[in-house]
Amino acid sequence: MKNVDYIIVGDGYAAYFFAHQLILHQKSFVLFSANKKSASRVSAGIVNPLVLKKFTTFWLAAEQIEFLTKTLAEIESYTGKNYLINERIHRIFHDENEKTLWSGKTETDELKSFLNPTFETLETIKNPFGTGEVNHSARLEVNAFFEGLSSYLEAHDMLIHEEFDYTKIQDSTYKNINFKNIVFCEGMAVRANPFFNDIQVIANKGHHLKVKLSQKMNHHYTLKKKHFLFPLNDDVYYYGGTYDPNERGNEIDDFKTEELITGLSEFYPHDFEIEEVNYGFRPTVKDRRPILGNHPDHQNYYIYNGLGARGILNGCYFSKELYEHIENGKPLMAEVDIKRFNK
Repeated sequence: MKNVDYIIVGDGYAAYFFAHQLILHQKSFVLFSANKKSASRVSAGIVNPLVLKKFTTFWLAAEQIEFLTKTLAEIESYTGKNYLINERIHRIFHDENEKTLWSGKTETDELKSFLNPTFETLETIKNPFGTGEVNHSARLEVNAFFEGLSSYLEAHDMLIHEEFDYTKIQDSTYKNINFKNIVFCEGMAVRANPFFNDIQVIANKGHHLKVKLSQKMNHHYTLKKKHFLFPLNDDVYYYGGTYDPNERGNEIDDFKTEELITGLSEFYPHDFEIEEVNYGFRPTVKDRRPILGNHPDHQNYYIYNGLGARGILNGCYFSKELYEHIENGKPLMAEVDIKRFNK
């Protein structure tokens, strides 16, 4: 029989950032990952402090970005690599009114640190009204992040590549493992979890393209008009992702592919080839806050879910909040506590 402080169940940002907290605090654990194509693993990895449709920020944006930078430096100390790519987002303006709105918001206390007041006009793309740079924006090297952390966990016997079998859990034992706490970080797969299948998560389906551009960009920015465009390597670029909160099937939606092709064509006036079409189901919540807390009848069974479209920032920041709650009794923020749904 093996004894651990924690079992983690999940494949995405919630599971891996919580694993980091346990590594940081020298807690013993195993992480069960079935290597599913989770929303996290096909995400763009954008680190963005703004809502770029309205040029507004969101709850705890500055604190989350600061904590992410600190956390990735900690992860670098044992994986040997920092997975943060410091390439800024450039928002392509639709018209002169958007530039005027941006300029006005650069003078507000809430937004002046995020909105660069100097505009640029970029080559290769259509941007007659220029672009605005988002300060403190970046992106995560998604594949390398999961591969690097997985390799570390495997090397230290912390990673088990198999589907978690709920029928094999009894009190604080799972198969041949005794645990103090178990944390379920399963995204939309939580619907099959008999302990938390009633949590209020909504599947938001997102598509993205991998495209080969006939004319490469001569700048190192992430471009944003309706969706994001950035290089994955010398030849292939990422363009996405869409948002569709309707319950659609587990297949590529052609009309969303066409939406992406049209969106890219609006500002990239050259030929491009589609290499791949991918999609994932983001676990979202109506109040746009993550869900953290324990089961009412199984006090050491915890949920960490509902990260939504800001999976990196939410996953990183609230991993510490959950850890402090479990280990030190720190109250969860009311905005993210699972108990808010009992009111």
